[in-house]
Amino acid sequence: MRTHTAISLAALLATSLPAQLSAQRGRAMARPLMSHETFQPPIPREPESRAAHAPPTFEPGRPRGRVPYVRDGHWYGHAAPDDARFRLARPFEFGRFRLVGPSHVFTVTRVDLGARRIWLPGGGFEIAAWDWGLTAPWCWTCDDVVVYLDPDHPGWYLVYNVRMGEYVHAIFVG
Repeated sequence: MRTHTAISLAALLATSLPAQLSAQRGRAMARPLMSHETFQPPIPREPESRAAHAPPTFEPGRPRGRVPYVRDGHWYGHAAPDDARFRLARPFEFGRFRLVGPSHVFTVTRVDLGARRIWLPGGGFEIAAWDWGLTAPWCWTCDDVVVYLDPDHPGWYLVYNVRMGEYVHAIFVG
């Protein structure tokens, strides 16, 4: 009986350990999921700059929504480069946030809902007034976020919610 149990346990470990290690390598930079969390989509690469006067792109076959999102590495619904809302008198007025890109996954450390501000290790951001309403379903205290430099709007960043697959515009406030 003991031999049978030992063989069964060894077989279970031999098959589950490689799968577990593979899964850990796939999300090495992300924190482990808690038991109450669900699978999170892969974190996208940085968005690419678009030509001036280029309209926002929308996914074929999907109704045009207001919430910008990322699917299969493509950034949908991003505002045109010449959108007047993004013109800043002094881009990067409070410096630059250096921890950008998919290798830096954060949990928000502090939120000021009234001021539309969030704090991450390394600095704070003010979410654009026109994008703030889009964050209503986000969980600022439990969702992971990734910050990207906005390639089309100097001085702006894109705060990407990993769980939702959506993003909003923000300015670094130091």
